[in-house]
Amino acid sequence: MIGILGIVLSLALLIWLAYRGWNVIFIAPFCATVALLFNWGDAPLLATYTQTFMPALGNYFAKFFPLFMLGAVFGKLMDDSGSARAIAHKIVGVVGKERSMLAVVLACAILTYGGVSLFVVAFSVYPIAVSLFREADIPKRLIPAAIGLGSFTFTMTALPGTPAIQNAIPMPFFGTNTFAAPGLGIVAALFMFTFGQLWLNRRMAQARSRNEGYGDHDDMLAGGAKAEMPSFWLALLPIVVVIALNYVATNFVIPALDTSYLATPKFKNTPLSAVLGIWAIILAMLVAIVIVALLNRHRIANLLDTFNKGTMGSLLPMANVASEVAYGAVIASLAAFAIVRESLKSVASDPVTSLFIVVTVLAGMTGSASGGMSLALGAMGEYYAHAAQAAGVNPEIMHRIAALGSAAMDILPHNGAVITLLAICSLTHRESYLDLFVVGSLSALLASVVVLVLNALFGTF
Repeated sequence: MIGILGIVLSLALLIWLAYRGWNVIFIAPFCATVALLFNWGDAPLLATYTQTFMPALGNYFAKFFPLFMLGAVFGKLMDDSGSARAIAHKIVGVVGKERSMLAVVLACAILTYGGVSLFVVAFSVYPIAVSLFREADIPKRLIPAAIGLGSFTFTMTALPGTPAIQNAIPMPFFGTNTFAAPGLGIVAALFMFTFGQLWLNRRMAQARSRNEGYGDHDDMLAGGAKAEMPSFWLALLPIVVVIALNYVATNFVIPALDTSYLATPKFKNTPLSAVLGIWAIILAMLVAIVIVALLNRHRIANLLDTFNKGTMGSLLPMANVASEVAYGAVIASLAAFAIVRESLKSVASDPVTSLFIVVTVLAGMTGSASGGMSLALGAMGEYYAHAAQAAGVNPEIMHRIAALGSAAMDILPHNGAVITLLAICSLTHRESYLDLFVVGSLSALLASVVVLVLNALFGTF
């Protein structure tokens, strides 16, 4: 019992320190030490740090670093070339300024589905959202929710083929690719989009009935000169390449190659299914980076600076998630965690529902969709893969429900994306958090329930 108390206190401390602004790279090993002190005799401190924490951190880097780096470079190129703004402006023109809320959501959705990171999207779309919301007299406090709905809901976990890291993490565990359970993913995406849009429209109508208006805000980030933007179709081309080439590489190009060498000891007897999805995303992002750089070479002031800043910008998010994963590896190594693990697994006998509960709980505890899912699958991924096989469950639904579950409770106050987005918008938790939670986590939670029911009734599609 004392060991479980240590795990709970360790997680609580991690959440509290992260909320207070402490960097998770530093506090992760510190909080893991707290759990170890309550499990004295289970594992020596220094040995656990060097033989458990650091190898887990390194393994995560080795597996997912290319996705973080290429995504950050691609996003920086889209930003510096003006392509992200060109897409956003075009969507506003098509949808109409009278539908400002929908325009912001769609602009963010297209950009993130094409591989542009949330932070680049927020910086690119925020000035446009400010202009639209001010002109339409919509409260500024709703901007984070509009950006959040388009950026880290359905395009992050549900739409088939999305290159988001949350859609890549389950692949090695279940031998799937980014297009796993496409039908159920599309249903979940439509549900989240519709639910979130209805909620935002309702909140907008309530504000207008109270004559609330935009509010008195000093929008510093909305100003500033903008570089020349490419045409909409030129700006959209790299995003289309990411989506299309990811699909083609996953289903045709890579499977047609001779990859028998993977089954040799030199390559650790790795099945193609374990690396197929990651290879496809890497190939798609590389080609898209080359295209956006060539098409916009005269618009990007300093191409070398763009590549360098994009590369360096990938390191902090990557290190944050890897540290959370390493922290989870330490917790998972404790005997007390085995009791917690069995308790979570026993909540539901169905492996699909059980996996959803485990990922949701751990994502909420860590305040990170990718961190919580990595923690859950790192500790129990092999168990769930075998459980699904034994129960005759399609591994694609395991992939999709893990991705959906990672977003079901991760939009908590200490979530790094929440804190960053509110900072970009110069708003507080008190002003904007409720709407962000509803369109972010609640919509994902309800969409997951819909997927679980549909899968139970009709199977995976």
